[in-house]
Amino acid sequence: YRLLVRHAHQVVQVVRNGEKCLKGEAMKKVAVMLAEDGVGLSLVVDKHGKLAAVGKDNVIEASFKHAAFDKVIDASGCCILPGLVDSHTHPVWAGDRVHEFAMKLAGATYLEIHAAGGGIHFTVDKTRAASDRELLESLLKRFDNMLRSGTTLVEAKSGYGLDTETELRLLKTLEAAKGRTALEISSTYCGAHAVPKGKTMEEATQNIICEQIPEIHRLMAEGVLDVENIDVFCERGVFDVESSRKILQAGKDISLRINFHGEELSNIGGAEMGAELGATAISHLECVSKKGIQAMGQSNTTAVILPTTAFILRLESPPVRDMIEGNVPVALGSDFNPNAYCFSMPMVMHMACVICHMSLPEALVASTINGAAALGRAETHGSLEVGKMADLLLVEAPSWEHLIYQFGSHDRIIKYVVKSGTVVHQRSN
Repeated sequence: YRLLVRHAHQVVQVVRNGEKCLKGEAMKKVAVMLAEDGVGLSLVVDKHGKLAAVGKDNVIEASFKHAAFDKVIDASGCCILPGLVDSHTHPVWAGDRVHEFAMKLAGATYLEIHAAGGGIHFTVDKTRAASDRELLESLLKRFDNMLRSGTTLVEAKSGYGLDTETELRLLKTLEAAKGRTALEISSTYCGAHAVPKGKTMEEATQNIICEQIPEIHRLMAEGVLDVENIDVFCERGVFDVESSRKILQAGKDISLRINFHGEELSNIGGAEMGAELGATAISHLECVSKKGIQAMGQSNTTAVILPTTAFILRLESPPVRDMIEGNVPVALGSDFNPNAYCFSMPMVMHMACVICHMSLPEALVASTINGAAALGRAETHGSLEVGKMADLLLVEAPSWEHLIYQFGSHDRIIKYVVKSGTVVHQRSN
């Protein structure tokens, strides 16, 4: 066996009966095992990196008394949680936008900066000018920071190329990173992140559908790329609902999951359109309507909430309580990008509780099993159940809630990060 962890005082399974996501009132009920009468809790990971057993120390010891383990961890004083899932990031780009942060503090809006050639277009210019090596090295450093913060599965977008050549470079950079990081990556093509300079929305849409997506399809068939999701920035002044629909449908036609930006700055019916197409997930949703929430609930489309964006752009919080009451599965993402520079899902969970009025259990569910659902991986990730991948955190604290409660302290209380049963980060003493 690959790993034995023993003597923990809590094991947070999140779910224990094979649930693929939690909705409504169920999001408030996290499955937790507690040590009793001085007997701690153990778990065993098999040679394939999957969870083989979870239970009381004495039961596991008796069941595996003749087993050999590559590694044994004493989890005394620790809680064990599933590895965190970051359902929305933009991690591959060059340059920074610290100067725009100052502009925002002075009162400039996101769209004002965008219209002046800043925002996404500024980063596109810097990214196109960067070498493949520069892009990969900066990406790996970002992934390492995410891993240290407890993330073991991340959604990662292209989107700072906006032309065929650069978008393919970014997707290939993500592919190269898969062999260089322990972090598991779900790659997303986001060529429709903005309308390129000098093009109309219609021209950009045509280029994406007729050139970029077919080229990605070809490289996927050749085994060069493994892209899972398609994204578009469906927003007034960027890609309207009909253009977004065409792009997303073209991605769906080559078996990409629909997972896109919608209703961030205005309500234009993107949620209803996404639900109609069978979107796996829609992100942002600060301006989603009641009809949009109803449509997402009926289609079982996951809402990926990004508290960092609302915080940094001083936007109204998404109506998360309405979504939960409307039976929409809710997940969380960091939205890591040059505009929202945050690696830490524990900080995102804390902000979700404060800004979006989520409870502690809801925030944890949104960062584990529901995050996995947003990426089509709930069968294998997002909870500590036998047969699932053994992605887990050892948190040195009286209870699991401290991971969220101790704002900005994740580097101190996360003692181990384990990916597929292998220790990939250990806190330094």
